[in-house]
Amino acid sequence: MDDAKTRTRRRILEVATGILEREGAEAVSTRSVAAAAGIRAASLYQLFGDKDGLLAALAIHAFDIYLAEKQALAHTGDPVGDMRHAWDMHVDFGLRHPALYVLMYGTDRPGRRPPAADEAHELLLKFLDRMAAAGRLRLPPALAARLLLASITGVTLSLIGVPPEDRDPEVSARMRDTLIDSLAAGRPQPPDADPGLVPRALALDAALGAADEDELPLRPAETALLRVWLNQLAR
Repeated sequence: MDDAKTRTRRRILEVATGILEREGAEAVSTRSVAAAAGIRAASLYQLFGDKDGLLAALAIHAFDIYLAEKQALAHTGDPVGDMRHAWDMHVDFGLRHPALYVLMYGTDRPGRRPPAADEAHELLLKFLDRMAAAGRLRLPPALAARLLLASITGVTLSLIGVPPEDRDPEVSARMRDTLIDSLAAGRPQPPDADPGLVPRALALDAALGAADEDELPLRPAETALLRVWLNQLAR
């Protein structure tokens, strides 16, 4: 895409974001966005197609904004504490950008995955892999990610639906601590302490996932089978 089209596309997304956050999704139409951006509707159609295409692109644009904030979070030596900070940042983003958040994580019909589902899943897995590698995770990362995403989006969407003056800040904090405490395998143990079978199995699985295939003494099929067994042990 040439520079002129890139600039036009960015301008359209910025204008559409403004309309969405001020007036809601119903106000976002190809005609209203084209007029506000000072372009012909035909130019918008060439870049995005119809309104559904524009909203899909807008969801990706919103997730880019979210990712920029998420990636700015500092990692510490405590992956469980980092997970709590990431939860708070996620909820805060949703409350600051409610219309964008609903577009990112909502769905307009049953069975349709939210636009940000895959990206959110991958981002959560990175946090959970750090917990597993540190021996701090009780469940396989894929299952833990599904539980966390369901909980955090449920909390955020429910808070968005409550008038700001009626929101209880304890709702998010209590859900965060209840869920993360159920997933975390306790505080870091001394080197000679036995953390238990599940955290050890998940830590080895995380190490295998991060290793270069050339560094492993096993064939790829053997490594894959071992990781299946380790995840079975962790259930």
